Amino acid sequence: MHTNSGRLTKDGIRIYEASDFAGMHAAGRQAAEILDEIAPHIFPGQTTGEIDRLITEMVTVSGSTSATIGYRGYQHASCISVNHVVCHGIPGDKVLKDGDILNIDVTVIVGGWYGDTSRMYVAGKPNRKAERLIQVTHDALMKGIEAAKPGNTFGDIGHAIQLHAESYRMSIVRDFCGHGLGRVFHAAPNVLHYGRPGEKAVLEEGMFFTIEPMVNLGRPETKVLADDWTAVTRDKSLSAQFEHSIGITAQGAEIFTSSPKGLFHPTYG
Repeated sequence: MHTNSGRLTKDGIRIYEASDFAGMHAAGRQAAEILDEIAPHIFPGQTTGEIDRLITEMVTVSGSTSATIGYRGYQHASCISVNHVVCHGIPGDKVLKDGDILNIDVTVIVGGWYGDTSRMYVAGKPNRKAERLIQVTHDALMKGIEAAKPGNTFGDIGHAIQLHAESYRMSIVRDFCGHGLGRVFHAAPNVLHYGRPGEKAVLEEGMFFTIEPMVNLGRPETKVLADDWTAVTRDKSLSAQFEHSIGITAQGAEIFTSSPKGLFHPTYG
């Protein structure tokens, strides 16, 4: 049994050692490689169930472990959220149509460390609005990561994301947030994707967490369907999400889940 290294801040946030970064990079890279590998399998006519089956196979072949299979009864190696599904979409017999946009979220465990990342894909060619939503969401995440440095606060991260999305008249989902991780899947803090500068806990070197903004073309409200997992926009507007796992260093944020092939942002066919 591994013990968690480092110490806890007064806010209950774990501070990891410099030597722990290597484990997070290994786990993050594995998750990112799987999302790279699945890209050619996203096309009109494909089912979300087949995409998940391929991801499950990739996890097995890589020698890593899926963090989501068996998590609170969940039975899949990925969440696949199509169009107005905000997050936690369950793979199944849904057939992708031309222009559908989808978020695929994968978490793997490598050597006891958790690598958690998600990104957007398009089946065929997106319409202009969907393309713009994907771009704004991607850039909002990157603005949040830019704000993630020692001395700044979690409010600074949320504010940077919110400011960017709302400047394009899009809305930030408030019902879900990022989270601490490391040798556990979810830990303190909750990383909100909106907020005021200078509020919440101060960032310190050695903090590990995800930033994973969900941005809607319409209003921010969501509802969870009867399956207790799938979250959708209440107004049926399109939603997009990107997620990186990061660690705080003296210089700022180190991204653990960068795409080895440079495919984090989707390329449009």
